[in-house]
Amino acid sequence: MGKYLIERILAMILTLFIIMSIAFLVVRLMPGSVYEAGGDVSDQIVAALNQKYHFDKPIIVQYGYYLKNIILHWDWGVSLTMVPNVAVFDVLKDKIPVTVQLNLLSLFIALPIGFAAGTAAAIKKNTIVDHAISFMVVVFISVPSFIFASLLQYFLAFKLDLFPIIYSPTASPGIKALSMVLPIAALAFGPIARVARHLRAELSEAMNSEFMLLATTKGLTYKQATIRHAMRNAMFPLVHIIVPMFTNIMGGSLVVESIFSVPGMGGLMINSINANDHMLTVAILLFYSMISLVTVLIVDILYGIIDPRVRIGGKK
Repeated sequence: MGKYLIERILAMILTLFIIMSIAFLVVRLMPGSVYEAGGDVSDQIVAALNQKYHFDKPIIVQYGYYLKNIILHWDWGVSLTMVPNVAVFDVLKDKIPVTVQLNLLSLFIALPIGFAAGTAAAIKKNTIVDHAISFMVVVFISVPSFIFASLLQYFLAFKLDLFPIIYSPTASPGIKALSMVLPIAALAFGPIARVARHLRAELSEAMNSEFMLLATTKGLTYKQATIRHAMRNAMFPLVHIIVPMFTNIMGGSLVVESIFSVPGMGGLMINSINANDHMLTVAILLFYSMISLVTVLIVDILYGIIDPRVRIGGKK
């Protein structure tokens, strides 16, 4: 297991390096420069920036200095236009907790609801309950989270005035918590549908398996056999969708955070791209890439624990 884990970590590091290289080159080659968004910049400031960050050098040379600063000094650069002369990690440290909290709450709310809906649909298969849940699953999967966000904002916040329309940093803690309800709900609809759909399919198959007949012949009631055996067997295939689901929610929160003015990573990334803040944009892209790679690593480790054939690679 140790060798398998080391191989997966090395592969993750290599993948992160490739992503970082592509992100740096693409961002630096985008139209516009770091000077344009800052208004009138004197020649002295331009010369100082070029001397420190080598913006006047070829792209490959710039990337070489960028890697050198990371490896030798763990220096990922500073924000040049969004928050001038502030290290990018100092900019991100206040934004990351908000985004992580928003996404984790969405996932924690979505999982039990998805489990309950999927279980009910499987047990009540081909009934009105199953048809209603299946219809909602199709709607939740088909409609993007930012559409739900806009609808919730319009009807529940604007028309009915049940929730704040946008997030206000100066509001009281109670209002702040209330203003997070709609973004969390908008992000939770998709995961609820995915969990319900997969659990319904797996649990329906498990309930019709031969081991269920064997369990009932040994004296278990159908309910006991379903809880002890069918549910357990239906849970294992959900590993490959539940863990990466956090990454999917993170991607959806990019737009949802902007809709509700939540001070997280989503709005910061969009603003940094518009402001040509290249160092900050690369750092944000690396943050999202790291989240994705860590979730993939967790899935690989869980598969290695559940199925030994995965970690030994078929060796004798």
